[in-house]
Amino acid sequence: MADARSFEADYLDEVRRSFRGYRRLADGGLAQLSDQEFFQLPDPESNCAAQLVKHMAGNLRSRWLNFLTTDGEKPDRNRDQEFVLTEADTRTDLMRRWEESFKIVFDTVASLKAADFVKTVTIRGEPHTILQAINRSLMHTAYHVGQILYVGKHLRGAEWTVLSIPKGKSEEFNRMKPEDRKVKLPNRP
Repeated sequence: MADARSFEADYLDEVRRSFRGYRRLADGGLAQLSDQEFFQLPDPESNCAAQLVKHMAGNLRSRWLNFLTTDGEKPDRNRDQEFVLTEADTRTDLMRRWEESFKIVFDTVASLKAADFVKTVTIRGEPHTILQAINRSLMHTAYHVGQILYVGKHLRGAEWTVLSIPKGKSEEFNRMKPEDRKVKLPNRP
């Protein structure tokens, strides 16, 4: 007999798990960085972890605040300034904004219902289905989390603690029972 759960409910559960997983990976990487490394540019054309945190916080807030009722590009957002660090952009303040933005995401996802999937939202005036808007945000988050981890690994070198399966350990990992695996993949609780 088929499960009574809807696609929408299953999808929203997976969205929650995925955002939680990517957030956990980013937090695990950010925790390994000293304050100096948090603000250190790998090169003049790249972003440091602090800029990525600032940008992601601004993007998530803009996309998810009043998700169903306002454009995903809020009028008070200045995207270009998300990549410029000022004296006011302390690690503490950037991480506060990071926390607040993820809270908005999780609260909004928790509030969505199956009936909302027939609605259309806009991002920069362009219509998106709920599925498109959520996928766009989730993929954007995954993209920048990958950048945070890459920058962190680059800066920390051999001192970096791998947050997934270490190189050369796949066969060992695959032989383990799932309940014995210590590594949690990004989209799993």
